[in-house]
Amino acid sequence: MWADESAIGRSPDTGGYTRGGWSPTEREATHWFLDQCAARGLSVESDGIGNLIAWWGASDGPGVVTGSHLDSVIDGGAFDGPLGVVSALAAVDQLRAEGFEPGVPIGIGAFVEEEGSRFGMPCLGSRVAAGVLSAEKALQLKDRAGVGLGEALDNAGLDPLRVGPSPLLERMGTFVELHVEQGRGLTAPVGVASSIWPHGRFRFTFGGEANHAGTTLMEDRHDPMLTYAMTALAANKQARLAGARATFGRLSVEPNGTNAVPSQVTAWLDARAADTATLESLLAAITKQATERAERDGTTLEVTPESVSPIVDFPAGLRDRLVNVLDGAPVLPTGAGHDAGVFSDAGIPTAMLFVRNPTGISHSPAEYAEMDDCLAGVDALAAVLKDLAQ
Repeated sequence: MWADESAIGRSPDTGGYTRGGWSPTEREATHWFLDQCAARGLSVESDGIGNLIAWWGASDGPGVVTGSHLDSVIDGGAFDGPLGVVSALAAVDQLRAEGFEPGVPIGIGAFVEEEGSRFGMPCLGSRVAAGVLSAEKALQLKDRAGVGLGEALDNAGLDPLRVGPSPLLERMGTFVELHVEQGRGLTAPVGVASSIWPHGRFRFTFGGEANHAGTTLMEDRHDPMLTYAMTALAANKQARLAGARATFGRLSVEPNGTNAVPSQVTAWLDARAADTATLESLLAAITKQATERAERDGTTLEVTPESVSPIVDFPAGLRDRLVNVLDGAPVLPTGAGHDAGVFSDAGIPTAMLFVRNPTGISHSPAEYAEMDDCLAGVDALAAVLKDLAQ
């Protein structure tokens, strides 16, 4: 299964994956998932935005859902998301082979646009499903090519009029997401998540004055690129001082000419911290330095939050239950966002399993996990599902 799934959409040049929500490569991976479910005789339910849950066992009532996502960041790795989906299928295979009969339904979920790489909203599918993001606001989103979410859904054979809170969540009694660990914090093959750091995406718009690169004196310029550059350096320094994370990874420049001083620079900040107070303090410090620099440069600054997620502390009882099932597996927090965080905030008892990442590299073609650790993850997930679905 892993070889088949990881062959879908892999770049021959970089070895990475670009599977934005409802794109051809993401749809191909989704069809692969549906074929796998059909081969196992699983009944698949979907909602208006394209989230899927395939069910095994009892036909009604709340159950235990596992799974993850099949989309990726731009030129991302093979494991972030798909490992959880493939492992869920393998865990169900293992339980069936053992003759286990679940007392409650077991669901395998594939949730759409978790990375937000196409429409800029992380966990888009789960946010809409949980009612955190309204259908009206979701359908206003556009990708970088100007394609609206409604048009993307229509092109994928989905009805935009059905977008909204999902009936799938009514059957989600418990959710357990297996995911590759995205740092170097896990030294055992498998671990259990304690929490997800609060995090947010903020759009910094720097306004200036377009002018000729060759004739405009340096002292006469109102260059927003300089303000942005100082802000990027300030973000790096403030994050290090706070023990937090701050990243400017996306940039748009107008008019984007080699021989012109820019008129506007738009930059997106990804900021994360261990607690909300630290995150707010970090953003305030970066914004303060950016504002002071803009005043000196004769430029303007506007900061717009695009998405902000509070800290998620997974229920201690469920977390400890998983630790006991797994004979004392290590517990650790994560700075990465996940659908599990959205479902937890929606009041669904939620937990996460992590599979060791030997290099700590993620969101990159170099993302990797040893197959022995992945198989240990399948064993762990099967044991957890067996315990929860008796």
